[in-house]
Amino acid sequence: MRLSVARLFITRFDRRKVKMKRLVKVVTAAVLVTACVFALVACNTNGGEFDASKNITVITRQDGSGTKTAFMEIIGLKGKADVSGVIKASDTAAVLSGVQTNKYSIAFDSLGYVLGAKDVTVLTVDGVAPSAATIKDGSYPISRPLSVVYKADTLKNKLYKAYYDFLLSAEGQAIVAAEGYTASVDNAPAYVADETLEGSIALTGSTSCQPVMNKLAEKFESLQGKVKVTVGGTGSSQGYKDAQNDVSPFGMISEKFVQSKAEGCTSTAFAMDGIALIVNAQNPLRNITKDQLKHIYGNVDGETQLTVWSQVIAE
Repeated sequence: MRLSVARLFITRFDRRKVKMKRLVKVVTAAVLVTACVFALVACNTNGGEFDASKNITVITRQDGSGTKTAFMEIIGLKGKADVSGVIKASDTAAVLSGVQTNKYSIAFDSLGYVLGAKDVTVLTVDGVAPSAATIKDGSYPISRPLSVVYKADTLKNKLYKAYYDFLLSAEGQAIVAAEGYTASVDNAPAYVADETLEGSIALTGSTSCQPVMNKLAEKFESLQGKVKVTVGGTGSSQGYKDAQNDVSPFGMISEKFVQSKAEGCTSTAFAMDGIALIVNAQNPLRNITKDQLKHIYGNVDGETQLTVWSQVIAE
């Protein structure tokens, strides 16, 4: 009897040892998997040291983008062709993603869109950081208006006029400022809701305008419960066309209004926006000049093009 009990005790003890060994193996495997995951994440985030001898990956916007038109004009490349090998992003989101995933890239994008974005650095330009204050006083050298394009008769429509007034109201301008843009109207009047308004409003155009216009549309809908506002990001060039061809009562553009692009139309700025220059967070560069940008984004006759990071960082 005593022998049987002893054998039973040993058998149970052996089984516990086996279970314990299995548990240790499972835990060890889990620890190794976790370590591998963290290692992969670290590699993806850090990717080794920044090598300034590498080529600059130049990211721009597609032709027809108001942001691109404004940027190229400001840095002295109006009407110039893109440099060889440039990556053309379809919209603001694609620009940001391109810089976040490529540590040797540089791009320009809407300041209001990239503020607070992870894994990128917003550069100072000619020693001036982009902000609402520096954009308003003109010391930040790369900025442009965000505007709606429309026909004069558009404002004869009670619904459309109400939305126009809201954009320039205290409530509308507060949203512009809250979203990281610069208000275009000082001492804006309060918006007075009209309970009789109903219907729908469609806006199309600049993808740089789209994020803040979405916020403005949401607020207007909350004030005017019987009105639906839709906002489509199709590019500034399409914004001009849609306003001119009565596809939309308002087209959105992110550049200075050009009359020849929409004959019979006019424009009103509802915000000012800096064009931010962004690089990957691993890039040690913190300031860039307009002249350097000109030689990164364009081929200037008789002048050296900047193609590798050491040419920019060493200056």
